[in-house]
Amino acid sequence: MNLQQVTVDRGAVATYPPTHNRLLAALPAAEFHRLEPDLELVALPLGYSVYEPGQPMEHAFFPSAGIVSLHYVLADGATTEFALVGNGGMVGISTFMGDNSTSSRAVVVSAGHAYRLKRRVLKREFELGGELQHLLLRYTQALTTQIALTAVCNLHHTVEQRLCRWLLLSLDRQSSNELHMTQELIANMLGVRREGITEAATHLRDAGMIQYQRGRITVLDRPGLERRVCECYAVGKTESDRLLSRKPVPRVLQAVRWAGGAFLTA
Repeated sequence: MNLQQVTVDRGAVATYPPTHNRLLAALPAAEFHRLEPDLELVALPLGYSVYEPGQPMEHAFFPSAGIVSLHYVLADGATTEFALVGNGGMVGISTFMGDNSTSSRAVVVSAGHAYRLKRRVLKREFELGGELQHLLLRYTQALTTQIALTAVCNLHHTVEQRLCRWLLLSLDRQSSNELHMTQELIANMLGVRREGITEAATHLRDAGMIQYQRGRITVLDRPGLERRVCECYAVGKTESDRLLSRKPVPRVLQAVRWAGGAFLTA
């Protein structure tokens, strides 16, 4: 799918403002204003490939809604997920880390919207050494922690614990308790057999923690999942909160921006 095919009407900005992404919301007003004219709202359709291994990245993506899975594709077609990105992060750290390609793949696993920003614009702002640079470096550290914990979790914990962690990570990255996701897709992301996911999901359903139909999982008891999950989830969340907890852009400033129509007419 061509990137141009997923652009949306600028009138949708009022519904999905950039500050729905926590990284953009945490920027000081001056830095946010410099980026604002170059932020372009795009749709993230389910299954859309944000980037592929080895391909040049011309944009970074800041999700305002939806979830993107970062994973590796093996020679036999098998995939293993190593991180999830939602409205608390960005897709495309290679755009500011010194290269514009990567060996991994990024695919939308929960539909939504994102703000894309040209690599040259992001890198220019990053090299100014302001809050954006510090924020993106902290985010990269949080993402690295998530990747490391995924490796530990895959090696040492049960499929049920890993499923609980995946569900909680997904919930943290969206506002709804409902996930539009098949068990087969989750199995592919976690690198396990579908039968293992089916058995684990059945245990959680019988315990009253989730409800699932084909293509849809609803979390009914989040505290229950948090009691069953391994320590990897809490360690990762604590580290992410520590690194990225910053005061967002004041709501008064947001109201002035949208009322003035500066972005809509850019």
